Amino acid sequence: MTRCLLALLLAGLPALAWGQLPAVTVTEGADGQTYTLSLQVLLAMTAITLLPALLLTMTSFTRIVIVLGLLRHALGTGQTPSNQILVGLALFMTLFIMSPVLTQIYDSAVTPYMDKQVEAQAAIETAATPLRRFMLDQTRESNIILFGEIAGYKDGFAGPEDVPFTVLVAAFVTSELTTAFQIGFMLFIPFVVIDLVVASVLMSMGMMMLSPMLVSLPFKIMLFVLVDGWSLVMGTLANTFYT
Repeated sequence: MTRCLLALLLAGLPALAWGQLPAVTVTEGADGQTYTLSLQVLLAMTAITLLPALLLTMTSFTRIVIVLGLLRHALGTGQTPSNQILVGLALFMTLFIMSPVLTQIYDSAVTPYMDKQVEAQAAIETAATPLRRFMLDQTRESNIILFGEIAGYKDGFAGPEDVPFTVLVAAFVTSELTTAFQIGFMLFIPFVVIDLVVASVLMSMGMMMLSPMLVSLPFKIMLFVLVDGWSLVMGTLANTFYT
């Protein structure tokens, strides 16, 4: 497969050299710069490679997957559920939570661009607006001020619309990490209490050689199932976002 791609690339180089393939042509028009289809495809393929980074830094995925990982540690079930299950659950929860934002992006940016009503640059700027609004709703003001000062904005920002996208992404990721660990702390409390009670009972009975984790694990699983824990965790996570 690699050899075939290399052969195709080498075969296309002479055409690029002689200008037979307008791959990087930029035309100045009344509405700004217009890129050829070949260059647009190249930019689209490059953007696809950045999708994992965009998923981690600009959506609800980070908070969800961290909370699920901390929940697994709080239960003490080792690798159950597996990493693949947690990532898959976090991915579909992200699609569920981000669906209003994705719908706005599709209606306001993707559809006009596909209908050739707007240029690519205008479509990108329009698509960034709903995503920017979503991130601003989840981001702490202190984090925006912190990264704004690091970026050189010592006087702060006049309003949310003045926050640069790079500053917003960094502040958003930091806020998501803080929120995820706060939720994880709340999830740990009841399971730590169970561990302490079981350890105290075993010590009072003189069963010091028996691991408290071995005894407390069934009780933690039973408690989690009785209170319908997965529904509570998923519902609470979904309600912590404002879309």
